[in-house]
Amino acid sequence: MIKVLVSSCLLGEPVRYHGGHAPCASDVIERWKAEGRLVALCPETMAGLPVPRPPAEIAGGDGFAVLRGTAYVGDSTGTDVTAMFLKGARAVLEAAFAQGVRAAVLKDGSPSCGTTYIFDGSFRGQRDAGQGVTAALLAEAGIRTFSDRQIGEAAAYVAELEAGAV
Repeated sequence: MIKVLVSSCLLGEPVRYHGGHAPCASDVIERWKAEGRLVALCPETMAGLPVPRPPAEIAGGDGFAVLRGTAYVGDSTGTDVTAMFLKGARAVLEAAFAQGVRAAVLKDGSPSCGTTYIFDGSFRGQRDAGQGVTAALLAEAGIRTFSDRQIGEAAAYVAELEAGAV
């Protein structure tokens, strides 16, 4: 059975920076949950960041740039939290490999989990195309990432994997 990583906040876990969650109502997610496919993880809490915590954004690029060392993750207090975001991304990747994860549905916009956009580091709500640190690390490792708005595409990909088409 193909396992799918899902951001914990999408399953209703109160792990987001503001202490809340971002539940994702989806028949696909519910079916995957019933089938035992889901691996729910939050890179930021896995790194030891508290809930709640100051919001964080990537400055100088996206998650791939953070992995290369040419961008950083800073929080709204001015603290560089790059090391914690890298720690969380590595913990998620290790857990994903251990569980046999082949696809991930992640919370878009997050400096960890963003898959189509992140915020630009200015804390003014400005979006930039790009991926978060965890999403970039998973992608580099060959785990296909999808945003919480791409669940249908994720389901089609998982079906292709199971059919041996990918």
